[in-house]
Amino acid sequence: MIELSHLSKRFGKHGEIRAVADVGFCAPPGQITGLLGPNGAGKTTLLRMLSTLLIPDEGRARIAGFDIVADRQQVRCHIGVLSDARGLYPRLSAVENIAYFGTLYGLTDRVLDERIALLLETLDMQALAHRKTEGFSQGERMKVAIARALIHDPPVILLDEPTNGLDVTSVRLLRGFLRALRDQGKCLIFSSHVMSEVATLCDTIMVLNHGRLIAQGTAADFREKTAQASLEDAFFALLEDDERKRGAA
Repeated sequence: MIELSHLSKRFGKHGEIRAVADVGFCAPPGQITGLLGPNGAGKTTLLRMLSTLLIPDEGRARIAGFDIVADRQQVRCHIGVLSDARGLYPRLSAVENIAYFGTLYGLTDRVLDERIALLLETLDMQALAHRKTEGFSQGERMKVAIARALIHDPPVILLDEPTNGLDVTSVRLLRGFLRALRDQGKCLIFSSHVMSEVATLCDTIMVLNHGRLIAQGTAADFREKTAQASLEDAFFALLEDDERKRGAA
């Protein structure tokens, strides 16, 4: 469970850049919650606060019952974070990169071996397992980063553009994996610019614009509200309506 209340974050010397403004929602276990918004809407900043990399200026958030500021270490033990495919150790193999993070989480050798085997099979990584990650393609690096984020079997998973760089087959495998995690009762937050992915995967969608939460609901809710046939058209209709309101304010 993720619970946000009036979460805000500003940047700049005098706090003039409002990245996230008074955002609040709940993401329950057993669901995939999507984040949609144009570039600069605040999605990545929001995910960085939830992952304890940034401290909010205002508001509170709790993950698995722990406060993201007061209980940062406990939060980190209960989340898996995929922000991008950078940060791999190039001289280590895929398995060594994954095992290193599992060791940091305190996994025993037996559990670590079982988790690595499961992730290699699920993400179709057997051919990559013992290759050094130096020279990996973007898609190959992304697979390793995904496995690394999930090695400790966390109850809450934060995914920022997880299909970036993956081929069609890998995207299909990942979608099935994320659905399986949801069915196991995991709480997932999924940020993507690909409308078809959000429409296909997400049970609930949060739409951000200029750091504010402007809409939440299902893809069907948005289509009905805007009288549009697709989530993409509904999304842009919501943004246009919000811009009109901002202009009139």
